Amino acid sequence: MEKKKRVLFLCTGNSARSQMAEAFLKKYAGDHFEVYSAGLEPRGMNPLTVKVMDEIGMDISDQESKGIEGFLGKVFIHTLITVCDQAEKNCPSIWPGITEKMHWSFEDPAAFEGSEEEKLEKFREARGLIDEKVRAWLQFKEIEIAE
Repeated sequence: MEKKKRVLFLCTGNSARSQMAEAFLKKYAGDHFEVYSAGLEPRGMNPLTVKVMDEIGMDISDQESKGIEGFLGKVFIHTLITVCDQAEKNCPSIWPGITEKMHWSFEDPAAFEGSEEEKLEKFREARGLIDEKVRAWLQFKEIEIAE
C-alpha cells in the first residue's frame, strides 16, 4: 500500500487560513493525505476560526498553532501550499523533498477591523473561499471528496 502524501498549509500566523485549510483537507481526503498546517510566526489559534468552523459542524478546537521550524528538515513534506502572500514571499526557498509547491492567496480575516459580527463575516467569507479551493484542488487531483 502506498504511503499517504504529506501536505503542509503555510501562512504567517497559523491562526486562521492555514488551520481552516488543514481541517477541510482532513475532512475531505484524510484517507489520502497526512495534513498539517504551520506559520512563519505562529500566533495561536484565533477563537473566531474555531467559532466559524464549529458553525458548519467542524470542531477544530484540538488543532494547535505550530511554527514552520517543527517541519523544515524534520518532516518530509510532498506538497507545500502557502495560503497568504506574506508566507509565499518569506517561505524558505529551499525545502528538501517538496515535489509540489502552490500559492493560494486568501485575505487575512484576522486583520479585519470592525464589529464582532463584521469580523465573523470576514472569517465566514475566508472559510467559504478556502473550502471551495480545497474542493477544486481535490477535483483536479481526481480524488473523490468524502463528505
